[in-house]
Amino acid sequence: MQIPYLSSLVFVPLIGMAVVMFLPKQSKWAIRWVSLVLSGIAMVISIWLTWDYYFNLAGSAAMAYVEGPFEWIPSLHIQYFLGADGISIPLLSLTGLLSFLSILASFNIENRVKEYFAFFLLLEVGMMGVFVALDFFLFYVFWEVMLVPMYFLIGIWGGPRKEYAAIKFFLYTLFGSIFMLVAILILYFTSEPHTLNMLTLIQTSPGLGHTLQMVCFIFFFIAFAIKVPVWPFHTWLPDAHVEAPTAVSVILAGVLLKMGTYGMLRISWPMFPDALRTLSFWIAVLGVIAIIYGALVSMAQKDLKKLVAYSSVSHMGFCMLALAAISSVQAIAGCMFQMVSHGLITGALFLLVGVLYDRAHTREIAAFGGLGAKLPVYSGIMVFFSMASLGLPGMSGFISEFMIFVGAFGAVNKVLVGLGVLGVVLGAAYMLRMVQRVFLGNFDESRWGGLFEINFREIVSVAPLMVLTLWIGVYPKWLSSMMSATLENLVTLMAR
Repeated sequence: MQIPYLSSLVFVPLIGMAVVMFLPKQSKWAIRWVSLVLSGIAMVISIWLTWDYYFNLAGSAAMAYVEGPFEWIPSLHIQYFLGADGISIPLLSLTGLLSFLSILASFNIENRVKEYFAFFLLLEVGMMGVFVALDFFLFYVFWEVMLVPMYFLIGIWGGPRKEYAAIKFFLYTLFGSIFMLVAILILYFTSEPHTLNMLTLIQTSPGLGHTLQMVCFIFFFIAFAIKVPVWPFHTWLPDAHVEAPTAVSVILAGVLLKMGTYGMLRISWPMFPDALRTLSFWIAVLGVIAIIYGALVSMAQKDLKKLVAYSSVSHMGFCMLALAAISSVQAIAGCMFQMVSHGLITGALFLLVGVLYDRAHTREIAAFGGLGAKLPVYSGIMVFFSMASLGLPGMSGFISEFMIFVGAFGAVNKVLVGLGVLGVVLGAAYMLRMVQRVFLGNFDESRWGGLFEINFREIVSVAPLMVLTLWIGVYPKWLSSMMSATLENLVTLMAR
């Protein structure tokens, strides 16, 4: 009997949420440890899947792990159908790792602890579900499930403008979800027999007329672009990041943004090849605008967390530029590298900004200076991830950007690729400017003399991210070999 690994990834956090809900609210440490252990089990399962896939199944383009399809609601042809391949497995591991580290980083939460950890585990259920669902009904349910806990996590435990940020996030995402639902219904009613099976629809949807392909593609693109976020759908992101608790910002940057690009790779790109070819140039234009705009706005920020938030707009713009290179396996692989790399690096940056904010109660860049002398360990780790973010060779950020530019140069308008390279220069400018102002110069002993060094729990939260950032940067072959067969098949589907 095959072990249901994929179902376990969904139901283990759900069981954790149920256990937390039954614990008395006064048992704060029990709630924290139960959440950490159950999230840790999901992380171990996701890492085991990565290990097994790499050593045994990476050469296959087919779904490596499949559960179902089992009839769920037969009258509507809805099935319980889960699967994972070279696209989803790295993202499952990223989700498992960041969820575990975020829960560990949340041990300092004291207000309404029971609700916080219950919502966090429910959020993990939704994220894992999106990356394994192969039935559109399941996909849409998990996509919407994730919206509710994120709304409350920002709206209850966020900063001064938390209600505004939470409502803005909720309305933006719900707006996109409506378009997605309409596109799913169009696919359902135009398929014969009616089905919501993604793999079946990928095979049959090229038979749709060009107009219908364009409509469905644009509707899905709006839903996924809001999540990425692609300019001009990005305005919810800085508000949500700045007001969200540290751990929630980590999940927002590390996983939720990747769900948009994952949706494009899993659904829109192979399902609507004609529409994709028609619109690929404009997708590249949006990507380049996001790269340059996000970098320029990051350079103008006075708030450390807002700088990291806007840098995400720029970095995810590289993914959109890569996704426009529909004939290049190398560019699409670069997009996958960027998704993983950005999750590791930006997740760590948000954790580290949270460490400083917990001590100083301000994120204003101009308020600091000379912290390298007072907090050498913290400063060293922060500078490490700042260098990784700007694409220093030897770290994962460099590998992903290099692959994107090399792959896109032969497949996308060369002027656009050249403009995109400016984002690397601007990225170095705003990150080095931040490092100079915060960690170098004169230290204000009278104001910041009471600051204390990063503690063991906080180091444990970022240490795995440091190791992986270096490992991917030095030896990218292991990640590349996991994805190559799946991505080659994807490019073949897009070329139909």
